Amino acid sequence: MESIEEKVDLESDKEIPFNATPKTNKRQSFNFEANDVISPSKVSSLSGLRKMQISLLKSIYIVLIKAKISVLLPFGPIAIMLHYLSKKHGFVFFFCLVGITSSVERLGYVTEQLAFFTGPTVGALLTAIFGNATEMIISIYGVKNGMLRVVQQSLSGSILSNMLLVLGCAFFCGGVVHHQKVQNFNKADALVNLGLLLMAVMGLLFPAVLHHTHTEVHLGRSELALSRFSSCIMLIAYASYLFFQLKSQPNLHGSLDELRENDEDSDEEAAEITQWEAIVWFTVLTLWISVLSGYLVDAIQGASESMNMPVAFISVILLPIVGNATEYASAIIFAMKDKLDITLGVAIGSSTQISMFVIPFVVIFGWIMGMPLDLNFQLFETAALFITVIVVAFMLQEGTSNYFKGLMLILCYLIVAASFFVHVDPSYDG
Repeated sequence: MESIEEKVDLESDKEIPFNATPKTNKRQSFNFEANDVISPSKVSSLSGLRKMQISLLKSIYIVLIKAKISVLLPFGPIAIMLHYLSKKHGFVFFFCLVGITSSVERLGYVTEQLAFFTGPTVGALLTAIFGNATEMIISIYGVKNGMLRVVQQSLSGSILSNMLLVLGCAFFCGGVVHHQKVQNFNKADALVNLGLLLMAVMGLLFPAVLHHTHTEVHLGRSELALSRFSSCIMLIAYASYLFFQLKSQPNLHGSLDELRENDEDSDEEAAEITQWEAIVWFTVLTLWISVLSGYLVDAIQGASESMNMPVAFISVILLPIVGNATEYASAIIFAMKDKLDITLGVAIGSSTQISMFVIPFVVIFGWIMGMPLDLNFQLFETAALFITVIVVAFMLQEGTSNYFKGLMLILCYLIVAASFFVHVDPSYDG
C-alpha cells in the first residue's frame, strides 16, 4: 500500500510542474506582447506620425519637384552664394531672376490650389492680387531701398512687354499654326481692359505734364499730392472692375474659367494638396521671393556696370522679360491652341493689374513709408506707354488676329527696346 501511494505521489509530483510551467510561460509571453507590442495608443501614434511624414513628402514632391520648371529653383540659393562668395553682380542678377521666375510659377500654382478651398470669388481675387507677385515684391524692396526710378521703370517695362512682346509673340505663333483660318477673341473683354489702361495712362500723364510745364501751385508738393490722390482713385476703379467682373457681370468674363477647365485632361479637377499645406507653401514661397528680390535689387547697379548697360534698359527690358517668362510661355501655348481669350487675359489682363493695382499700391506704400514716390514716370516712359496702348487698341478693335499683327507688335517692341538702350535717365542718381 505504501509503495502504491508513494508511486501515485511521485506521479502527481511529476505531473504538476510539467503542466503548470507551460501555462505560466504562455501567460507571461502573451502579457508581454499585449502590453509592449499591440498597445492601441502606440499603434495610433506611430501610424499618425507615419501619415504626417508621408503627407509632408508628398506635398514637397508636388510643389517643389513634380513640375518641370522646378529644376530652376536651385538658381535662387546659387545666387545668394555668389552674392557672398564673389563680386560678379551680373551673375547674381541673372541667377536671382531665374530663381524668382521659377518661384513665382510655383506661387501661382499654390494660389490656384488655395482657390479650391476659398471658392471662385475669393480665388479670383487672390489671383488678381498675386498674379503679378514678382513686380509687387520687387517694387516694395525698391521703395525701401530708395530706388524709386528703378521701381517706376520696371513697372512700366512690365506693361510694355506684356502688351507688345507677349501679345505679339502669341499672335504670331497662333497665326502661323492656324494660318488657314482667322482667329477670333472676345472683343468686349479686350475693350474693357484697354479702357482701364487708358485711364492708367491718364493718371501717369498729368503729373508728368505738371512737372515739366512748371505749373505746380506748390513746387514739388502738388505733383506728389496729385499722384497720391490719383492712386487712390485708380485703386477704387480697379476694385469696381473686380466687383463688376465677379458679381455684376460674371457671364461676360466667365469664358476664361471655362476655357481653362476645358483645357485640362481630366473632367473634374481636385486639389492636390490640403488647405493648410497650401497656406504654408503660400507663406514660404512669398517669403522666399521676398528674399531673392532683395538680392536682385542690390545687384541691379553692379549688373549695369559689369554688363555695360544702362539701368533704364535693365529695368524696363530685362527685368520684365526674364521675370515673367512663365506668363509668356503660357500665352503663346494658348494662342497656338486657338484659345485667344486666355492669351488676352494673360497679356492685357496682366497689364491692367499692373497699371491699375500694382502702380497705385506701390505709390500708397511709399506714402506710408515716407518715400516721395509719385506717378511722374517722366515723359519718355509715359509717351511710350501712351503710344503702346493706342497701337494695341487699333490691333484689337476688329476682334481678330493673325501672324502679321503679331509681327507688327514684336517690331514695335524692338523699337521701344532700342530706344531705352540709348536712353539715359537724367533723374537717376545711382
